[in-house]
Parts: sequence; C-alpha cells; structure tokens
Amino acid sequence: MKRAILIVLDSVGVGALPDASVYNDEGANTVGHIAQQTGMRLPNMCALGFGSIPNTYLDAAPHAVGAYGRAAEKSSGKDTTTGHWEISGITLEKPFPTYPNGFPQEVIDAFEKAIGVKTIGNYPASGTAILDELGEEHLRTGYPIVYTSADSVFQIAAHEDLFPLPKLYEMCEIARNLLQGEHAVGRVIARPFIGKEKGKFTRTGGRRDYSLEPIRTSMLDVLSQNHLDVLGVGKIEDIFAQRGLTGSNHAAGNPACVKAMLDYMDTDFNGLLFVNLVDFDMVYGHRRDVEGYRKALETFDAQLPEIMSKMTEEDLLIITADHGCDPAHHGTDHTREYIPLLCWHKGMKNAHNLGTRETYADIAATLCDYFGIQETFGAKSFLNELEV
Repeated sequence: MKRAILIVLDSVGVGALPDASVYNDEGANTVGHIAQQTGMRLPNMCALGFGSIPNTYLDAAPHAVGAYGRAAEKSSGKDTTTGHWEISGITLEKPFPTYPNGFPQEVIDAFEKAIGVKTIGNYPASGTAILDELGEEHLRTGYPIVYTSADSVFQIAAHEDLFPLPKLYEMCEIARNLLQGEHAVGRVIARPFIGKEKGKFTRTGGRRDYSLEPIRTSMLDVLSQNHLDVLGVGKIEDIFAQRGLTGSNHAAGNPACVKAMLDYMDTDFNGLLFVNLVDFDMVYGHRRDVEGYRKALETFDAQLPEIMSKMTEEDLLIITADHGCDPAHHGTDHTREYIPLLCWHKGMKNAHNLGTRETYADIAATLCDYFGIQETFGAKSFLNELEV
C-alpha cells in the first residue's frame, strides 16, 4: 500500500519567471510580496524548507527536514488548466486562445442560438466587478452574462433565481461543445450568484469548470491504467474532464477541500490523492486581498501537522502550486511565476535542495517513479533526492 498526497495551493507562486515580461508580469512574486507586506509566518511549511526557496522572504528554518525547490513552467500561458496539465505531464507547445477584446461575434451568435436567449457582457472583467456592472441588467432582462479574463476562459454568470444550477451547467456544457478548434478555450466556467442590487451581489459555491479533455496521456491516466487509485478533491475533476480519476469529491472552498482530503487519508486507498485548494486564487488573489491571502496561507500552515500526522510510513507528500496570482501586483489576473516544491515523508532526516526544475512535469515523473512505473513524460524524477 503506497499513497502520494499531492496538494496544489492554487496560485501560490514564488517569483516571476524569466519570461514574465512577455505576460506583463515582470516583478510578480505572490508569496514574497505577501510576506514583505504582512510579516506572514508559515512555520510548518518552513520546517520542510519553504523559507529556503529563493525570494519567498520567509524565515529559513535552521534544521528543516524535507525537500524544497521551485519549478518553471515550460508551457506557454499562466492559467489553471495549463499548470495542472503540466504538473500531470502534459506540456503545451501552443497556448490556449485568449480574448482581450471579447469573443468574436460568430462565437456569441452561435452560443445565443444554442441556448435560445441573448447574452450581455462579452468583455474581459473581474468576476466581482462585472456583477456590479451588469448584475441589475441581468435581473431586468434575464440575459446571462458572458465574460472572459486574461486567461483562456469563457465564463457565464447567472443569478440562481433566474438560472438554477442545472440550467447554468447545461449552458456551460453547450458552450464547451461549441468552443472547439481555433476557439478551444482552456475552460468554460459556471459563475452562479445571488443578491438583489449593485454592491450586494455575491457569487455562490456552485462554480463549476468545464475544461478541455487532456490532449495527451496524463499522469492520472497512467496511474489508473496501472490499477492504482486516483482520487481528486476540489476542481481536479473539472480540470481533467474527469479523465483518469477513480474517485472524486467536488468540494468547494479550502475548508471543505481540506476536510475531504483528511477524510480520504483516513481510508486505505492505494495510489494518488490529488487536491486543489482554490481559495488562495479565487477569493484572495484575483480580489487583490493581501491580508486575506496571508490569513489563508497561515490557516493552511496550521493544518499541515494534522495532514502529516495522518500519513503512514509509506506515504509521500508533495505541496506545490499551478501559477501565481500576486495580490500586490497590478491587475486582477494570474501572474507568470515559479511554483514551489515541498516534499516530505516520515523517513526523511535532513533537508534536500531540489533546486530549480525545468518543468512542472518533474512532479509527474517523480510520482510515476514512486509507484514503480517507467514513465517520465520527458521530465526528470527527483525521487532519489527524497530517500533520506
């Protein structure tokens, strides 16, 4: 019985990549800027080596026990799907399409014809700002709100009283089927909300992401094909279009996702537990809430000892991220950053510097190596650096 727990701290980047200026993200540093502005302390992650990762501006623990490092994104882009796919061994040579001026009229016309109702919006916007801008018009007309961002997303916001979740999800499935070929966006996202007037609209926990099906074999496929359990928590099932998973808990929000993870750890599964903690990104990063981001990271750090206590002698823990979303940087979008690597198992006695990995896919190579599967995805396993 071997288990690996892979936790993605969504958007917890650790400094701008060398090509960040191409994405207008030069100088971004999600963890570093939060630490500098708030005095954030993450003692449990630093005990695994987090403070020794360059530019985190956290205190380096003098007697850390764990493996630490950072990884660069080899794929083009800085979105959730691209990051998670690369973690799972799929590197994109071509980025997903983005729409800084909104979607072409032929796309909107086809979508409106398919759902039988007009839409409003069709421009890049913050998910909370657009509700203030168009929420009242939406209530008056009954027209769904379509919008995008700097990422490759087609987002549909609708009031739950006008469009109950099954209807909203149906519209998203229609959009997903339409958005193929040259307009194959990374994700279609359902954005349900409630409220009666501007300033009082609130998004609910009914969000659902509809990603493209992975374009190649992923780590999830390989593990499940080798008769291992592959369990997803949070939006993992959405990101991979449910492919390669043998079980899933579509929990929403960090508290529910951590509980779902701990519940799975109390079971005798044999394989991978793949967890996404979305609130860092969705609730704090995009809303540029530096203090809220700090509190969320410190909350996770306080939960880490319980997570580690549920690990067996054979278990492997990997904590990482999928991109950045620096709340102290300009704009409201993701930032092109390195992701952290923290690894630990009960047999470790010393600190190990994993350095700067050339691709997120080193994680997939390492996990396949851990389970005795000869698949590298063109990346390099660091399992032998975790031995003692």
